[in-house]
Amino acid sequence: MILFNKTKQIYLFFFTGVLLSACGHKKVDVSNIPVNVKIERFDKEFDAMKTRPMVQQAAYLQNKYGRFYHDFIATLLQDNQINTTDTAYFALLRKVFVTKDYNDLKHDIDSVYPNLDKPEAELTDAFRHIKYYYPEKKLPAVYAFVSGFETPIITDNGLYGIGLDLFLGANSRFYPALTSAWPRYMSRNFNEQNICPRLTEAIIREDMFPESDSSKTLMSKMIYNGKIMYFMDQVLPDAADTLKIGYTDAQLKWCKQFESKIWAWFIDQNLLYESDYQKIQKYISMAPFTPGLGEKNESAPKLAIWTGWQIVRKYMEKHPDVTLQQLMADNDAQKILTESDYHPK
Repeated sequence: MILFNKTKQIYLFFFTGVLLSACGHKKVDVSNIPVNVKIERFDKEFDAMKTRPMVQQAAYLQNKYGRFYHDFIATLLQDNQINTTDTAYFALLRKVFVTKDYNDLKHDIDSVYPNLDKPEAELTDAFRHIKYYYPEKKLPAVYAFVSGFETPIITDNGLYGIGLDLFLGANSRFYPALTSAWPRYMSRNFNEQNICPRLTEAIIREDMFPESDSSKTLMSKMIYNGKIMYFMDQVLPDAADTLKIGYTDAQLKWCKQFESKIWAWFIDQNLLYESDYQKIQKYISMAPFTPGLGEKNESAPKLAIWTGWQIVRKYMEKHPDVTLQQLMADNDAQKILTESDYHPK
């Protein structure tokens, strides 16, 4: 059963990794920055409607979560015109609460996440780092909910939602039946380890530094994504490179081994200034591998993003006087590429 059919902004970069990178970031002290993330358990408070007086609990949820509650109910019941002030919809909710699908899913979520202490601690550290570099940044409210296997992260006007059903662990009993929507190369990374990086990445990409419509060429997309990844280096200083970009250990090793050949491929194929999305999307989008490169499908995906990351790291290494804020405000992709003197060997 699909419980949440309206996908808002989906971030499909779900991956694991254990290799810690010592390059690309500087350690800063954020311990005194007054940020403490609390993930509101909407999933638990919604589920409480089963046992508490439904009218009163609905009023409580409406007051606490506002439009999020309305949108959740509307998508759950597949009716965008639902009126949550009209108690007629309670009969439909009661039908949902007695289904085996709902109760099996809620059972597994509660088993995996009796609390969210670890993600809260990791997000607190990440948000403190964001505040360190951008003190005026207003950080979002964060809710945990059940997405019905639709979306891991949603954004909606200053709040972020975590779909816990897409963070149940690679071996969740539900994922084998969802391979058309979530192939194994994605679902193997649906775990607690990914909550903080994926939500942080969503904030960076969609809230703080959305990609300009003028970013058309592969080179401009390389540098844009490289800046995003470098920003993640700074605000997630203890996270593995594999986790930040979404590679397995083997894929990261492949990229490092063939870095010069990857760059030569982009040059030789005249791809840097290519703006035909059909030709360049395979170097940006997540996939099990990059077609045309590597033997036996061993290549890593998202090679333009990885290469852009290395270019930006090289640029910042050569320009230690450039601040993170200056880097993120600099939209001259060609300048960053040229001044990086990126020539992998």
